[in-house]
Formats: sequence, C-alpha cells, structure tokens
Amino acid sequence: MILVTGGTGLVGAHLLYYLINSGENVRAIHRKSSDLEAVKNVFSFYTNQPEPLFNKIEWMVADITDVPSLTPAFKDIDYVYHCAAYISFNPRHYPVLKKVNVEGTANIVNFSLSQGVKKLCYISSIATLGKTVNGGLITEETEYNPEDDNSVYSITKHEAEMEVWRGTQEGLDAVIVHPGVILGEGIWSSASGGILCTVSKGIKYYTTGGVGIVDVQDVVKSMISLLNSSIVNEHYILVSENISYREFLSKIALSLNKKAPSKPIKKWVMLAFTYIDWFSNKLFKTKRKLLKATVSTLYKTRTYDGSKIEKEIDFNYTPYHNTIERVSRNYLRDFN
Repeated sequence: MILVTGGTGLVGAHLLYYLINSGENVRAIHRKSSDLEAVKNVFSFYTNQPEPLFNKIEWMVADITDVPSLTPAFKDIDYVYHCAAYISFNPRHYPVLKKVNVEGTANIVNFSLSQGVKKLCYISSIATLGKTVNGGLITEETEYNPEDDNSVYSITKHEAEMEVWRGTQEGLDAVIVHPGVILGEGIWSSASGGILCTVSKGIKYYTTGGVGIVDVQDVVKSMISLLNSSIVNEHYILVSENISYREFLSKIALSLNKKAPSKPIKKWVMLAFTYIDWFSNKLFKTKRKLLKATVSTLYKTRTYDGSKIEKEIDFNYTPYHNTIERVSRNYLRDFN
C-alpha cells in the first residue's frame, strides 16, 4: 500500500488521482480541518465521475507532527510520498515551519525506517538549492549556502532534506524532487492559484525578476516514475522553463482574456508597500500579504537546469505555454 501525506495540497491531490486511476491501493492522511472537497474538484478536471475514484482512497485523520496518529497510518505501508509542508516566508512563522517541515519530516523518515518502507519520495523545493556566483545555471550540485540570505521557508525545507538524507544513511531508500513554482488547477489557494486570482482582476505592473516554473502533472509523473524506478538516494530539479515575470504574467493574462502588464514597478515602491502592509497588520491585525522576502524574490533572476531527470528516466516536460493555457482555462471553468 502507498501512503500520501499532504494529499489535500496541490501536488498531493493530483498525485492521488494518478495513483488511484492506475489502480494503486492508497492511504492518504489529512487533518480534521482539511478540505476534501477540493480534492474532488481536482479529480473533476480529469473525469466526469470523480466520486467513485475519490472513494477508493483510504482517508485517515493524522498529523505528521503527532507521532501517535502516525502509528496506524503506517500499518502495511510499502511506499511513501511525502508532500505535506507548511509554506510561509514570514519570519514570525518560523516555529510552525520548523515543527511541520523539519520535525514532521523527521517523523515520516523515522516511521519509514521502523516500518520497513521500501522507498520514500520527498517533495522539496528549488529554495533549498544554492546560487551560482556568475548567475549561471543552478544544478543539483549547486550546494545550499547557510550564509546566504535564505528565507525561513528555505531554511526549514533544507533541514527537512537533511532528515531524508539522514534516513538514507540509516538504510532508507529515498528520492527528492526540487520543483520550481508549480502551475496546476483545482487547489486555488496554492501559490499558482493566487497568481491567477491576482492576474484575473487585472494587473498593470510587473517586476523585473524571473522564475522557474513546472506543470503539476509533470511533478506528479516524475515522482511516480522515480518511485517505481531502481534509482535511490538521488535528487532532481523540476523546472521546465526559466521565464521572466513579465512574460509569465503576460501569458497568464492573455489566457484569461486580460491585458498584459506593461509597466515595470520599481523595487523601492514594492518595499514601501511592505511597510504599509506591516503597519496595517500591527494596527488592524490584518493578514500580512507582502513581505520583504517576497519582494526580494520578485526582483531576482535565477535560472535552473531541470534536464537531469530527462536523462535518467523516460520523462519530458510539458511546454509551459500549454500548461498556462490549460490551467487558465480550468480557472475560468471554476470562477466564471
């Protein structure tokens, strides 16, 4: 049997569809507050009858930070896809990030070892990779530098990876994937969903940085292929295209029948908005929407080499314009 953590997230929900559709026996853990209807919505993009497939999943209430709840979850499990994570770039959220991303992953690794799991696939992030001095392509060999100005998310995801590598030293077979910004439909609360929501309202300005993107279906297909392969203790960047924010937002805007952004916005202006956002949070207790760490990312251009996985398994990336067109079309299906 296969165990999936984070099954109600973007990658997890699409992964569940692929696994169930291929006839696998799957158990998915979720917290009591999770939105299972969102998973059904993801399934509905693949089939007109999502309910029968959804009902084949063995859902179990458990939390990766709660050891007792994981004991029954790991019964009779052969393979694990660890997709659960907490995503935030707010330094104030560091304790939660540490608890979920690091301690939670350590728990998954420990149970995998003690229960004799055959193989673990962990979804990490390109945020755990280092940067090149000359701005060249970042590969799997570009080492993380703890002295860099890393976000709290990056720090905890890197520490989570160290837990997985620790597991491999203790006898666990594992693979790690580092996706860029994942574009996919159905879980519209995800990062890419937020981008589509913003662009759908109309956007005039763009920042001058760039981003590495990948289709959620490519992430899922590569994870399944890696887990079913003889490859162990390796890691892979998943980036189909390195693209400027201007082109990225313009492609989405045109797919949503909106005007493309035409004006660059200065970094100092965006930083000024972070102070306004901070002040609003302090005075009115509003949720932080724009952080300095986020602004910094929007003005950086780092390029990633995602070709290693194409050389080692039977896998090819979906052209990014096809992905944007499909996801935008499905966004309009849900919100028009």
